[in-house]
Amino acid sequence: MITTDITPPPWPVRSAYLAPPGFEDIVAQELARRGAGDLCWHGRLALSALPPVPCLWALDIWDAPEEHAVPSIKGAARIMRAIQRNWAGYAPTLHRRSALVTDALPPVRPRPFTFPAAAPHAHLGAWTLLSADRLLLSRTKSSPFVNGEVPFVENRTDPPSRAYLKLWEALLRLGRWPVAGENCLDLGACPGGWTWVAAACGAHVTAIDRSPLAENVAGLPNVTCRYESAFGLDPESCDPVDWLFSDIIAYPARLLALARRWIASGRAARIVMTIKFQGETDHETADDFAAIPGGRVLHLWHNKHELTFFWQRDPS
Repeated sequence: MITTDITPPPWPVRSAYLAPPGFEDIVAQELARRGAGDLCWHGRLALSALPPVPCLWALDIWDAPEEHAVPSIKGAARIMRAIQRNWAGYAPTLHRRSALVTDALPPVRPRPFTFPAAAPHAHLGAWTLLSADRLLLSRTKSSPFVNGEVPFVENRTDPPSRAYLKLWEALLRLGRWPVAGENCLDLGACPGGWTWVAAACGAHVTAIDRSPLAENVAGLPNVTCRYESAFGLDPESCDPVDWLFSDIIAYPARLLALARRWIASGRAARIVMTIKFQGETDHETADDFAAIPGGRVLHLWHNKHELTFFWQRDPS
């Protein structure tokens, strides 16, 4: 089990990886596979003396760390203000001191997103206090969100489960979502959270599952339910769709074969799939997903022991 180091690392930090809460061990496993070297943990932030490597499970990657000696709270803020305006602080320790540094910086107060929405485009750096007089900052980072967190104004009435938040976040990150006139296929749709999202956007959704959807979702005028196996469905027998969605509980290798079959068929323009892990994390299959041309794999803020696969057909 990962434990937070009490003292800052004795070597210069060249990369840092923010793990989702409770997934520090999985991030450490992935970084070890990728040769990230020895790690020093600062809360959920894994610090490395080696240059950045890809990390599918990290919420955020700080790819340009700098360390600065700071004699005071105002001194820390002065250093960052001289570099750029927008900063996101991470404070696993020294909470009061970090809050005072934050107060001395230009305000960055993200509000919950109201879906549909696109990710912010404003440049955002990251920082943390390794000790009272030692500042670690990165002018750039992989996530446009503060500490990788993506809060929403939630709908607590209509969706049949909280799984809809994963698709909201995925579409927000894509900067695109289903619209009226588009067709969607939702594989393993029960109880209907993802079908509800796409239908609420105005698209027509065909929901595939042997189990029935929640009545309020199945009854929507732009939803068609087909009670059959998502894995037994032959892509070649289907009309082309603008979106293929899947939040199926399945072994990652089986889901990978399903994704490849749909991509090879040419029947889907875009794919969003949840890769769910049961027991040990299958890092190798996750890498196989990420290696698919046109594909991308991320751990979303709303994911649990799972990753999200995005794929888009080359418009050329």
